[in-house]
Amino acid sequence: MDKTSMMHYLPELERDAIERRLAELKAMHPDLGVCVLLPEAEKDKVGVLQSAFAGCKVPLMGAIFPALVKEGRFVTSGAWLLCFVEMPYFVLQEDLPPLAAEAELVAEKIAGDIRAQIDSTSDFTLFMLFDAMVPNIGTLLDNLYLHLANRVHYAGANAGSESFQPMPCLFDGERTVQNGVLLMLLRHHKGAILEHGYQTNPHTSYATSTSGNCISQIDWRPAFDVYRELVHEHYGEEVTAKNFYQYGVHFPFGIVRANHHVLVRIPVMLADDGSLFCVGEVPANSVLTLLKAPTVRTVETLHNVAEGLKALNGDIEGAELLLFYCAGRRLHLGIPMATTELEAFAGLTQASQVAGALSLGEIGGSTVNGYPLFHNATLVASRW
Repeated sequence: MDKTSMMHYLPELERDAIERRLAELKAMHPDLGVCVLLPEAEKDKVGVLQSAFAGCKVPLMGAIFPALVKEGRFVTSGAWLLCFVEMPYFVLQEDLPPLAAEAELVAEKIAGDIRAQIDSTSDFTLFMLFDAMVPNIGTLLDNLYLHLANRVHYAGANAGSESFQPMPCLFDGERTVQNGVLLMLLRHHKGAILEHGYQTNPHTSYATSTSGNCISQIDWRPAFDVYRELVHEHYGEEVTAKNFYQYGVHFPFGIVRANHHVLVRIPVMLADDGSLFCVGEVPANSVLTLLKAPTVRTVETLHNVAEGLKALNGDIEGAELLLFYCAGRRLHLGIPMATTELEAFAGLTQASQVAGALSLGEIGGSTVNGYPLFHNATLVASRW
C-alpha cells in the first residue's frame, strides 16, 4: 500500500477486510477520518461499514452513488475510502424542508456553524453531497452564499439512485438518511473545476410557470407540447409520451444566465398534465434553450478541466484527483464516449490516481471565489 496515498479502493466490503485496511491506515495516520463513496449495488453494506469503523474508532461519513469512477472506467462494486489525516468538520443534515422560509432558516443555521469553524487558514472549500431527490438545492445554495459569501469555495455532487427513486443515500458512523445533505469543510483546499462543454441553440423560450424542479409551462403553453415542438423543429426527432424516457436525456434544457453561462437541466420525468420534472430547480421565467449530445465539445471540456486544475493548484502531475461524472452526461453521450472521457482525463492530468463517482447533479462556482451553481451533465474535479 502506498503510504503517501490518501485514496484507497476497497474491493471487498466484508468486515474483516475493512478492519484490516483501517488498521493499516490508522497506523500511518492516528487521527484518521474517512469519507466513503459507495456504489448503489453495495448499499446494503453501509451497516457493515459503520460497524467496522466503530470497532476501529475511525470517524466515518459517506454517500451512495449509482457507480464509482476507477481507473478510467465505471464500476459498481467495492468502495472508495477518501482519507483525511484528521477528520474535517462535517454536518449530516436530514429531512431538508421544501418550503422557502424553513429552508432559509436551516441554511442560516448551517452557515452559522460553518462560519464558527473558519479561521485565518487560507482556502476553505465547502464540499456538499446532496440527496438528488432534494427539490430545492439551488435555493439552499443561494441561502448558504447569502451567509458565507466568498469565505469558502463551493463544490459538490448529488448522491442517490440513477432510477431517481427515493432511498437513504447519505451516512455517518451511526445514521443513514435521505432528503438531506452531507457538508464538509476542507482546509487548505482551493475548490473544484466544473465544465460541461455544451453549445447553446440560438432559439430561446421562457419557463413561464415553474415550481422547484417542475416546469409546467413554457411560453405560456404546456411544457411537454413546447418541448416536443422544439425537438422536432431543431433536431428532427419525434418525442412522444412513450419514448420520452429514451429521448429526454439526449435533449436537455439549458438555462441561459445573464452572463451567458449555461446551466444544463435534464428532464427525467413527464407528468400526466404535460409538466416536465428536471434534475435541479428551474426558476420561473428562466430563459431556456435546447441542447443536444453531438454538440458537446468533449476535447475542449477536458482541456478546460485540466487547465483549470493547474491554474488552481499548480503542477498536478502525480497528484490524486477527485472526479464526479454526471450520470445524465453518461446517458447523453453513451457509455463508450463517457468512458473515453474518463480515460482522457487521467491522461491529460497525469494524475497518480483518479477516484470518484457517477453523480446525479453537480455543484461548482461560477468563477473562482464565485457564486455556487447547481448543474447537470458536467464533470467536477478537484485535487484531494
